Order: sequence, then C-alpha cells, then structure tokens
Amino acid sequence: MVYINTMIMRTLTTVILFLTLAITANGQTKNDMREFDPHFAHTVFFWFKNPDNQEDRAAFEKSLQKFLDNSAYAKTSFIGKPPKASRDVVDGSFTYSLIVTFESAEAQQKYQDEAPHKVFIEESSHLWAKVIVYDSMGVQ
Repeated sequence: MVYINTMIMRTLTTVILFLTLAITANGQTKNDMREFDPHFAHTVFFWFKNPDNQEDRAAFEKSLQKFLDNSAYAKTSFIGKPPKASRDVVDGSFTYSLIVTFESAEAQQKYQDEAPHKVFIEESSHLWAKVIVYDSMGVQ
C-alpha cells in the first residue's frame, strides 16, 4: 500500500512539473505582452448592419487591426465577439467589442484624432448600424 501511494505521488509530482514547464515555455513573455494600463479604458461595442456577412467581418477585422497596429496612443487592446451566453444578464446582441487602454484621458483624446483612427472609421463605418462607447478611469 505504501509503495502504491509513493508511486502515485511521484507520478503526480512529475505531471505537475511537466505542466508547469510546458506552460512556462509556451506562455507570453514580457517582451511580447504589453501591460494593461489601469488609468483609462475605452470600451466600444459595434452592431453590424449585416452581422452574418463574412466579407464584412473580414474587412472590419483587417481595418481594425491595421488601425490598432499603427496607433501611437493605444497601450493594450482586445477585439472580441459575443460568446454563447447562458445567463440573462449577459447582452450578446453586439457583433464586435473593442477594449483599448491608455495612460490618460488626454492620450485617449489624441487617439481619437490620430490619422489611423480616422482611416479606420472611413473604411468601416458603413458596416455598422450602431456603436456604443463606455469610457472609464481607474479607481485610485
């Protein structure tokens, strides 16, 4: 009995060590991850005119990613789409969401006025029927 418990513990320890090494080796490093800035978050929800049109979706994603890649002010970004929610409090009616963080409200205003943002709006605004923006500042 003691021999079996020792074997189980060794096997469990080996598995945990292997998983820890695998996660560490394949995870993000500081060099390829930008830190979330808690000062100012800009959250945008888009409702498309034709939400099932795959060409519209591809064009939007390409334009949005190009914009974010060229923004001088956006520190971190997240592009999302609604999951299949099972709770009544979850609003999954939007087509895409965007969360962008900034070091300040002033940086977010500069982002609104920068050329890549204006190009994105010009390229993609014909795709959406509705946009709602929620801006928030971190609690200090």
